[in-house]
Amino acid sequence: MSGEPLYIKRKTIFYDKGNIEDKEVAVVTEKPLTIYLNHNELATLICSPGGIPELTIGFLFSEGLIQQRSDIEDIRYREDEGLLWIETTNHVNRTDNFLRRHIASCCGKGRAGLYFINDARQLQPVVSDWRLSVALIIAFMAELEKRAESFRLTGGVHSAALADESQIIIHFEDIGRHNAVDKVLGYALLNEIYPHNKCLLLSGRIASEILIKAARGKIPVIISRAAPTELTLELAEELGLCIVGFARGERLNIYTHPERIILNQV
Repeated sequence: MSGEPLYIKRKTIFYDKGNIEDKEVAVVTEKPLTIYLNHNELATLICSPGGIPELTIGFLFSEGLIQQRSDIEDIRYREDEGLLWIETTNHVNRTDNFLRRHIASCCGKGRAGLYFINDARQLQPVVSDWRLSVALIIAFMAELEKRAESFRLTGGVHSAALADESQIIIHFEDIGRHNAVDKVLGYALLNEIYPHNKCLLLSGRIASEILIKAARGKIPVIISRAAPTELTLELAEELGLCIVGFARGERLNIYTHPERIILNQV
C-alpha cells in the first residue's frame, strides 16, 4: 500500500459567530490513477492514496473483466506518475462495452441504462445460509466508526469494510464510496478471501451500483449507516442480498431478506 496520507494540513481562516482565527485543518487528498489493461488504456479513476492495487483489482472485478486471483498475471504500479499496468492470463474482450457504458453515463447520452440493467441481469443470486445477529451488527458499525480517522479529521472520505462472524477483516477509506468498496473487493480477491460468510460495511448511501458490486462478489449482507435506494432494494430482493440501513447506535432498518438477521440476540 502507498505510504501517502489521505489528507494534508492546510492553513485556513476559521469563522465562528463573529470570532475569527487562523487554523490549520485537515483536507483530503485526491489523485488520478490511469489503468492500463493488457497494454491498452482502460480508465482514469480519481481516488485517495493507498490501496491502489486493491482498488484496480476490485474495479476490474466489479466490471466483470476479471473473476478470480488466477486471472491476474502481473501488476506494475508507478506511484509517482499515477500509472498502473495489469496483465491478465486470458484475453479480456469486454472493454468495448465497458467504454460505451461509462462514456454514456458521463455524457448523458446513449443507452447507459441498458448496459447497467444487462450487468444486473447477468448476475446470479447470492446463495448463502450465513446469518448474523443484531448485536454483531451494532458492534461492527461501532468499530467502523472508530476506525474512520480520516473522516473525523476531514469529513471528506467514505468507509468500507469486510467482516466475518467475529471481526472486521479489512477497512479502507477513500474520497469515493465506490472506490472504497472496490478496494475491499480487490483485497478479498487478491487474498482469496471467500465472501459467502461475510458482510460489507459502509458509511454512505447504498446505491444500486454498490449493490451490484457486492452481488458480483457473492457477499450476502450489506450494512450501512445511511439509506438504500429503491432500485437497490429491488435488485437485492432479486439477487438474495440482505440490506440493513441506518445502522446507528442500537438502531437499524432491515429492508430485504430479514431471514439473514438473528433478531432475538441483542
